[in-house]
Amino acid sequence: MSRTFQEGVESAIGWLTGPALVTDGLPVGERGRAMRLFSWNGAIRGEYLSTRGTWESFCPLWHTGQAVKALVMHDRIAEAEFCADFILANQITEGEDAGLLLAFEDHPELVHTSAVMETLDGLFLLAEKTQCARYADAAVAALDWTARKMWNRQTKKFRGTYEVKNRRPVFTHAASPERPLLDDGVFLTGWRLTGREDFLDIAVGAAETLLREEEPAGNWMRYIPCVPSQGLIHPRQAYWWGRPMLALYQATGDKRFLDCFERSAGWYKSALRLDGGLFRHTGADFNSWSFGHSASGSACAALVLADCRAFFDDGTLTPYIEKALGFCLSMQFDCPDRPELNGAILEKVLPPDGSDRIPYQLRDLGTIFFLQAAATCRS
Repeated sequence: MSRTFQEGVESAIGWLTGPALVTDGLPVGERGRAMRLFSWNGAIRGEYLSTRGTWESFCPLWHTGQAVKALVMHDRIAEAEFCADFILANQITEGEDAGLLLAFEDHPELVHTSAVMETLDGLFLLAEKTQCARYADAAVAALDWTARKMWNRQTKKFRGTYEVKNRRPVFTHAASPERPLLDDGVFLTGWRLTGREDFLDIAVGAAETLLREEEPAGNWMRYIPCVPSQGLIHPRQAYWWGRPMLALYQATGDKRFLDCFERSAGWYKSALRLDGGLFRHTGADFNSWSFGHSASGSACAALVLADCRAFFDDGTLTPYIEKALGFCLSMQFDCPDRPELNGAILEKVLPPDGSDRIPYQLRDLGTIFFLQAAATCRS
């Protein structure tokens, strides 16, 4: 059957607050069971393995933090608070690591700095919507921990991962032991709320590093999760680091940041395929692999381009935004044999493996970022 855009949005919300939401308190998948989390209620299930019909977890905190953001943007406050409470339940509140979020990702004992930062914008947005300070307080505490433990003032970059057991930063990626993270501009938000100049200094310092190391224009191929050895760019890299450049410009008046934001928007214009799709592996020349599209990347393109359209009053960007959102909607399950998939946005089609198994990879991020983009682009 065919759904209208609003019906697709409502169906996506239904999936996120239904099959994707943990309400029984049980860890999700083998990876989830290995994570030392204090609670699972309110988490978002990360991945659905279509070949086995089972769920797996991948960094439940930052994925759930982004889901909180999407739910607040669609005025689903009760569900957003339920998810936010999962995040707060997995925050250290005392001692040397006070403020640390247990944002495990691909290793059950290592917290990723980027995952901590990507958890926070939803908490800030929820606090603003509900006027409940505890969500913002938790986010500020996480920023304080990140500033104390993971920011390198000499290099103007963040240390990548933190070993909770031994309370120390560790380097797990030789290609990118440190990164100039700007994800969601959360240090700027923390600065606006608290007036702490060190938060502003960190945001500006990371942005200055990004300006120096930008390559190709509007993007940063040298850092993971890009694959610099193969010249492949991750579809959300320019979203995490290019989009906040607009907020940096608005905070500082430095036009270099605005120009960088505009280049990131230009990268997305070129990276989108004719139907609005975007691939997980895209080269600097915008060539790509044949499989492995990224619906979340299309949604992030729509978000960046919507910001650009609004700031510059540029209506020529509307067709790009519409086709990116249209691609996401075309990837929505609207009549699946498995009811637990209804309303979800398919993230990726994998290369065939020689069998007749359907090579789908369903990740919660396709649905989450689609909902954020749908709310942003309609406003």
